[in-house]
Formats: sequence, structure tokens, C-alpha cells
Amino acid sequence: MSLLNIGMSGLSASQSSLVTTGNNIANVDTAGYSRQQTVQGTKASQQFGNVFIGTGTTLADVRRVYNSYLDAQLQTSTSLNSDSAAYLGQVTPLDTLLSDSNTGLDGALTKFFASVQNVNAKPGDDASRQLLLSDAQALSNRFNSMSSQLTAQNASINGNLANMADQVNKLAATVAQLNQKISEISNSGGMPNDLLDARNETVRQLSTFTGAQVVEREGNIDIYLGSGQPLVMGNTVNKLETVPSKGDPSRLGLQLNRGSSTIDITSIMTGGEIGGLLRYRSTVLDPAMNELGRVALVVADQMNSLQAQGIDKNGDFGSNLFNSINSATQVAQRSVASLGNSAGSGNFGVTIEDSGKLTINDYQVTFTSATNYTVQRLPEGTSMGSFSTAPPATAPVIDGFSLNFGGGTSAAGDSFRITPTRNAATNIKTEMTDSKRLAIAAPLSAAIAPGGSGTLSISSSGQPTLTTQFDIYDPATSKIMQDGLKNSTPVKVVFGAAGGATQTYQMLDAQGNLLSSGSIVPNQNNTLSLTVPLVDASGAAIMDPGPPSVQRTVSFDMTVAGSPGAASAINISLAQAGTLDNRNGTALAGLQTKQVVDTGSGSKGISLTDAYGKLVEGVGSKAAQGKLDSAATDAILANAKGARDSLSGVDLDEETGNLVKYQQYYTASSQIIKAAQEIFSTLINSL
Repeated sequence: MSLLNIGMSGLSASQSSLVTTGNNIANVDTAGYSRQQTVQGTKASQQFGNVFIGTGTTLADVRRVYNSYLDAQLQTSTSLNSDSAAYLGQVTPLDTLLSDSNTGLDGALTKFFASVQNVNAKPGDDASRQLLLSDAQALSNRFNSMSSQLTAQNASINGNLANMADQVNKLAATVAQLNQKISEISNSGGMPNDLLDARNETVRQLSTFTGAQVVEREGNIDIYLGSGQPLVMGNTVNKLETVPSKGDPSRLGLQLNRGSSTIDITSIMTGGEIGGLLRYRSTVLDPAMNELGRVALVVADQMNSLQAQGIDKNGDFGSNLFNSINSATQVAQRSVASLGNSAGSGNFGVTIEDSGKLTINDYQVTFTSATNYTVQRLPEGTSMGSFSTAPPATAPVIDGFSLNFGGGTSAAGDSFRITPTRNAATNIKTEMTDSKRLAIAAPLSAAIAPGGSGTLSISSSGQPTLTTQFDIYDPATSKIMQDGLKNSTPVKVVFGAAGGATQTYQMLDAQGNLLSSGSIVPNQNNTLSLTVPLVDASGAAIMDPGPPSVQRTVSFDMTVAGSPGAASAINISLAQAGTLDNRNGTALAGLQTKQVVDTGSGSKGISLTDAYGKLVEGVGSKAAQGKLDSAATDAILANAKGARDSLSGVDLDEETGNLVKYQQYYTASSQIIKAAQEIFSTLINSL
């Protein structure tokens, strides 16, 4: 009977091994499955005299071939790879958008300035002027189109975050359920291999969405997000939610809902697709939108300012080519009140004072009391100073913009996000529709009065150039000064008799009244800095309200050469309608290379094309780095998966060999039973 029992135990063990091997083969393609092995032990031996004889084998365990370190490595590399893939999936189309000549800004800018040069060559040609207006429209449309695509990308990220948060919650709930089932089976002495595999695979899937931190505790798995915020604790699940960001409601943030409280974890979420999207949004998308907006602001500001300094085909001072960058709508859009502000807290009006000094940063305003607030430059948190809204406080000017609190009652803790350039590319529009309103001519021209003597000359580059800038942000005052210049011209510069090292001159108004005087050095280039006091149509002085109240003036420079004879004169007059002068158009064309962007950084600044090129280069380098990171994490993930599969994965060749082995064991055990039967039969027959 002992021999029979030994054979039966061998049959049972071999059958279990065959079943386990068959289960491995059947699950060769099951995600997260860890191959299993049977573990056999010997039954208790029996003593016969002075010796012990074995009684067979027993199935001790069906072991799951698993290494927690390799599995944790796979989860980490999965999170890193998903982060890189999500980042690359967003930055690649942005790189294509900015760098492609058909969709980027560079081509539209180049074409616009080419049209300016064309008008400069033919200032009176209406067709050339109309083409310039069309290209200006194309330029503003290109800004709008690019901005809309960046806005759409932000909306897409919002939608993806909401969907991914829902997936995270479902997977977290599955982990909690598996925790409970595994605990129940483990407490009863069982080993739920398949449930353990299912739980690990669920955690791996969770790692594709976020960088989950896994801690094993008493057979359960706890999962933490960010810097240690609990998502799963045993069989308890907290909920990941997407909500409008407190600082910027146009962007969704993430919060962990723990039932009795919520915590914002947007800034500390890393890893997985969620981490990749948040990283892309904060380090690439937002700066790109701000940089594109800054270029749009400088384009509109500089071109409108030059338009105000020139004379159009009708003989009037130029009007805006693009819409005003400080319209009431845009001033209000640049400040966003936080969602948690006190009731009636009001908001800030943000006015662009100097577009050249604008940065691509956002800013945080935080009230420390009902009237005092601080300003920080984001994302570094650099302090820009402390200010007050209480009278007689004035609006502070920070990095080219001013802050004016527009009413309301703020309380300590209220905060506002200032985005000076964010929406500018969306808002820029071509306002001018009449090509005759293009101010290509300079407002003042000088000519040597007939009848003079000597060698007085004025080069084309020495013609009068306004040094007084008409403030396009104050149209009423600009109009007063422009009209005043019309009323105050022509003027005349009359030279005295030559003698000695210098020669005097006087500037007279149209009635011969003395306005100012000075001197030149004969036979040299001399720059005359002249100032014209302004009068209204009745001849009365136009006063600056002050204080102190003084007469308004307009200043200009001009260059003369040679040695004028006594009583030689220069007539300086306002450009007339239809003039073919293109000096203001030349200044417009010069904006293509003039350093008008980032002039407040302590450097000389950069040009419009260089600023956009900097944006393209920056995004391009991040896209290239994203490709390298993605390739690297692909390799890391493949290595981690290979290491895990080499231990826990099913090898069909190995399992096929095991099938043959266990079949032979089964056959051999059958022979033991057959031998026992034959012995028993022989014994019976002998009796």
C-alpha cells in the first residue's frame, strides 16, 4: 500500500504541474501575468527498523515568479515614458506651426515689410498702398490664427486632463477592490496569485497617467500622488478632480478630494501623461502664447506710433494701422481675479506703457491688507515691490505696464494673475481700411529759401525729424498737439553774418516773431535741435495743464552743412497732401531690424524678427529635447519590461519543455502504481 500511495502522490503532483504549465501557456499574452511554478515537498518518512523510508511527495505551493524591485522599475519607467510621449505629442505640432512658412509668423512679417519697401519706392501709388493694407490684414490674421491654435491646444489639454482624471479614479477604485479581496484570501491562508497580478497590472496602467508612488503595507498597496497625497489607502479611495485653476480659470487644475477637504496638487503632479501635459503647458505653451502676444503688442504699438508721427496722402497726421493695444477690453482682460477672492474685490486694469520693456512672464498680485498689495514675477516669484491703492498713490509701472486698481473692496489674501501679453495675438486687428490714410511722409520738410548766399546745404538724411513722440495712448492730447503743429508752421531759420568760429541763427514764426536762437560751426555738419511753441487756430498758446502750466511744444532735429551767407534762410513747413516724401515709410520699414523688443532687460533689445526667431528656436530646441527624452525613455521602458519578462514572463520554449518533463513524471508515477498492482496480484495468487 505504501508503494501505491507513493505512485498516487506522484500522479497528483505531476498533474498539478501539468495544469500549472498549461495555465502559463494559456496566459502567454495576458498583460501583467506572472508565470507560476509548482513547489513540491516530501511526505513524512516512516521508520522500518533502523531506517526511514519515504512515503511520496506533496504539492507545497504554486509559486508566482515575481520580483517587486523589477515591477517597481517597470512602473517608474512606464510613468517616465508616458510623460515624455505626452510632452512630445504636444510640442511637435507647436514646433511645426511656428517654424512652417505657411503657418508661422516669419513669412507674414517678411511679406508685410516687403510691401512697406514697395510703398516707399512709390509713395503716391494707390495700388502699392492697398497691397500694404492687405498684407497688414494678412499679418494680423496670422497672429489671430496662430493664437487660436494655441488656445485650442490649451482647450485640448483641459479635456485630456478631465478624461485622464476619470481614468485614474477608475483604476484607483479597482486597486482598492483588489486590496480588499487579496486581504480576505490572504487572511484565510490562501495565495491569490492572479489577483496579485491583476493589482500590479492596474498600478502599471495607473502609472501611464501619473507618477504614482506605491507603498506596500500589510499585504495592501497604498498609492500616493505628488509629494505624498494619498489616492488609495487600503480599500479607501480619494477622488482626483479637475477644477478651474484658482489663479487662471481658463486652465484646469487638479485637486484631490478627501471627502472632508480638498487640496490643489496641480503644481506637484509629475510623471505619466498628466505630468507630461502639465509640464508642457507651464514650460512651453504659456511662454509661447506670451511671446507671440508680446510680438503682436510691439508690432501694433510701434507701427501705430510711427503712423502718428507721419503725414498721410490727405495731408493729415496718420491714424492707427492696427487697433489700440490699450482699448478698454484689452486693459480689463490682462488681470484675472482668483476664484477665492472676497466678494466685491474688484480687479486691476493693466495698461501697456512701453511695449519694448514687456517680458513674457505672468505676475501675481496679492493684497496684504485692504489697500496694500505686493507684486511678484512668475514663475520664479521675484518681488517687484509693494504698493498701495490708497490716495494719493499712483499706478505703479512694472516691466512696461501699469497697474490701476479699478474699484471694489479687497481684503487681505485676495490675489490676481496679471497676464500683460497672453491675449494680444488674439486681439490684434487691422483697423485701417483707407490706404490714403497710410502716413508714409514725414510731417516736416525743409528747403533753402531762394536768394540766399554761401554754401548752405541740407542732405536728404538731414531733413527735419520729430523728436517729440505723440502719445497714441492719449489720442485727445495727441490730436491737440498735431493740430497745434499745423497751426504753428511754417517757421523759418535765418542765419546771421559769418564771422569767427561760429555763426548765429534765429528761428522765426510765420509772422517774423522770434521763437529761439542758436549757433553753428560753418563748413561742418551741424544738427539743429529746434522747438516750436504750439498755438491753436486763433493763435493762442496751447497750454499744458501742468502743474506748472507751460506752453506745449514740439521738438525736431535737422542737419545742415556748409557756410551760409548772411540772411540765408531755411523754410520749414508741414508736409502737404500728396507729397511723395517717404521718410516716415522708411522708419516703418526700419522696424524689421530695429531693436524694439525686450529693451528693458538691460540689453539693447532685439528686433521683431529676432524675437519671433527666438520663440521658434526655443520651441524647436524643446521639441528636439523631447524627441531625445522620448527615445531614451522608450529604451529604459524596453529594458525594464525585458528585465521583468525575463523573470516573470512566460517563455513558450521553456513551458513546452516542462510539458514533456511533467508528462514523463506522470508516466513514471503510473508505472509505480502498476508495479504495486502487480506485486499485490502476485501476493494474492500465491496464497
